[in-house]
Amino acid sequence: MTPATTFAGQKLALFGLGGSGLATVRSLLAGGADVLAWDDNAGSRDRAREQGITVTDLNDADWSGFSALVLAPGVPLTHPEPHWTVGLAQQAGIPIIGDIEIFCRERAALAPEAPFVAITGTNGKSTTTALTAHLLRHAGRDVQMGGNIGTAVLSLAPPAENRVHVVELSSFQIDLTPSLDPSVGILLNLTPDHLDRHGTMENYAAIKERLVAGSDLAVIGVDDAYCAAIAGRRRGERIRLHVEGHGDAAGDYVCRAGAVRGPDGAVIAEISGIQSLLGEHNLQNAAAAVAAALRLGLTGAEIAAGLKSFPGLAHRMEPLRRIGPTLFVNDSKATNADSTEKALLAFRDIHWIVGGKAKEGGIEPLAPLFDRVAHAYLIGASSDAFAATLDGRLPFTRCDTLEAATAAAAQAARASATDAPVVLLSPACASYDQFPNFEVRGDRFRALVAALPEA
Repeated sequence: MTPATTFAGQKLALFGLGGSGLATVRSLLAGGADVLAWDDNAGSRDRAREQGITVTDLNDADWSGFSALVLAPGVPLTHPEPHWTVGLAQQAGIPIIGDIEIFCRERAALAPEAPFVAITGTNGKSTTTALTAHLLRHAGRDVQMGGNIGTAVLSLAPPAENRVHVVELSSFQIDLTPSLDPSVGILLNLTPDHLDRHGTMENYAAIKERLVAGSDLAVIGVDDAYCAAIAGRRRGERIRLHVEGHGDAAGDYVCRAGAVRGPDGAVIAEISGIQSLLGEHNLQNAAAAVAAALRLGLTGAEIAAGLKSFPGLAHRMEPLRRIGPTLFVNDSKATNADSTEKALLAFRDIHWIVGGKAKEGGIEPLAPLFDRVAHAYLIGASSDAFAATLDGRLPFTRCDTLEAATAAAAQAARASATDAPVVLLSPACASYDQFPNFEVRGDRFRALVAALPEA
């Protein structure tokens, strides 16, 4: 745990008692702060009390005595409308911050030169975070990994000059971190997402830009217009990532032919043949991780060894099993069309399990890739909309549940006359209609695949 010593003796309001909220309360208390914590959800309040945390209704609090409001990232700051605690904090004239801001203040106080890699983007940030941490660990570094990828940042060991923090950040977390200043800031890509929380794409992009604006080294993918513009505005040290065939061909690191190449065309890292890094999009993810590793002193040999031993990320292009010629792939983390596009580009003869709680635009943007799909199996609340999109363009079956879709796809793939059919769960949707989160959805698919008989 990182005790929040920079808030010692201060009184803070904290709203949101999920996993990161509970970790933040413990960190603040350990650092000597006085914390009044609350959550609108009774179950969350009960779980906090069970862990010995005092819960106080912030509606009845005297806000003039607070130094700050610590807000959970899942709570609306601006859109669709500010949470009621935000209004009270603004009336009291106090800052509204999150747990990443607390971490940044601790780093500034304890070890301002401590290595800190911060990673964001619409897609690919979890893979890039996990790969960066793996490369550094494999080379013998003391690495702490957390943030949006799973472990709350304040649950990690404190910043130290010989310890690297590799942290994935969502736009919600960045929005609550005014002093964000990583050693290496990585921005992978930007496509429309979370617009219900940010209002417009321009607002969303501006928030993401803060991560690289405050970094010592900015690593920016330039294959979309928003990121290319951000890279153009960057005045400090930067590396641009470019996948050949997209965007600005003047990228500092060019990804092509299964390798990451420097400005002179020389191969920096070889990716082809690594099963945990399938797909063109993983070239960009790997390039970003390699850039961070080189900046932090790893050698080419250390990076090559780390890439080859990377186990991959659960639920993201995760090869599960091969039954005869059929490969089963768990891509449950693909919760929007842009993310699913990466999976469809990686395979052919796809038996595609798709659906859930649809995002804006649905799967229409994927139409150019429908020729890669042998059959689609529709699940969840999006079935009617997706059936309308696919009608007359692609064979599909309404399956409703993941169980029915997995059985149908496995049977059809087994009967396929092609050499390498793929059963791919890449829903292009959130999971909330049928599952608590994409992890539970992916775990269920993994169990269903494991239970299938051999060919």
